[in-house]
Amino acid sequence: MSENEMYERDTQSTTSADRTTQPLASDEREEGILILGGTPIGNLSDASDRLRQALTTADVIAVEDTRKLRTLASGLGVRTTGRIIVNHDHNEAERSTQLVQAVSDGNTVLLLSDAGMPTISDPGYVAASAVADADLPVTVIPGPSAALTALALSGLPTGRFTFEGFLARKGSERTRRLNSLAAEERTMIFYESPHRVAATLTDFARVFGGERRAVVCRELTKLHEETLRGTLNELADWAHKTQVRGEIVIVVAGAEPPGTPQAQDVVSLVLERVNVGERLKNACAAVAAETGASKRELYEAALAARNANV
Repeated sequence: MSENEMYERDTQSTTSADRTTQPLASDEREEGILILGGTPIGNLSDASDRLRQALTTADVIAVEDTRKLRTLASGLGVRTTGRIIVNHDHNEAERSTQLVQAVSDGNTVLLLSDAGMPTISDPGYVAASAVADADLPVTVIPGPSAALTALALSGLPTGRFTFEGFLARKGSERTRRLNSLAAEERTMIFYESPHRVAATLTDFARVFGGERRAVVCRELTKLHEETLRGTLNELADWAHKTQVRGEIVIVVAGAEPPGTPQAQDVVSLVLERVNVGERLKNACAAVAAETGASKRELYEAALAARNANV
């Protein structure tokens, strides 16, 4: 018997001993609800008061790993009394039936993933969908998200973005997906395992172009948090020379819209403005607004051109 199964069994027996209230009759029972609880992705101080309360009051707690639940509860200084159900990628279909029944019976069910928001590249979608399809209440306790945290840190455009999660590891599915994203104009967010970061960045450089801007975020909110910015070629070179460790999020700039001029094509407009006394930064911003060219690339091209003439 696995540790998860033993903990689930032991918690069920402990719960029955701890709870002295008799079950309510069906016409007296309050309406149940499924709560999707966002948990810290690293720093326990990011846990909300609502999460703490839900952990102590939920009738049922569905988790990926009971050890992570124990660590979370201990770190937050709370005691759970609800029945524990193990819900992970391999048993979600079966567990969703149990969770729907639990909510239907009037229970408050708290569903957690190991870190971050359930359903977002984590278990929870099957249960949440099943409860919603049964026309039963579902709510969310918002919490940290590695994807949005990385996007905010990246310095890349945030107005429009797409979350791609984990790519297929290899094969035609991976190739097809990458090719379909080559012309994607929105900022793209990916999750990746540390030992595959170098290969993935190399694939990105090959398909998207080595000069495409990107950011690698590592160990977000943790002690060794690190953010690396550069071109895909630069980041791929870094990854091949480094033993990458920790939780990884890769953020990649979207493709330039068709017809957008390259910096080299309009850098002369920047230099003309600079020659009559305008600051380089302001000149780049003005030309970028007029032409749609990248302000950063214009600045770099103007510096290169100016240095070449020194």
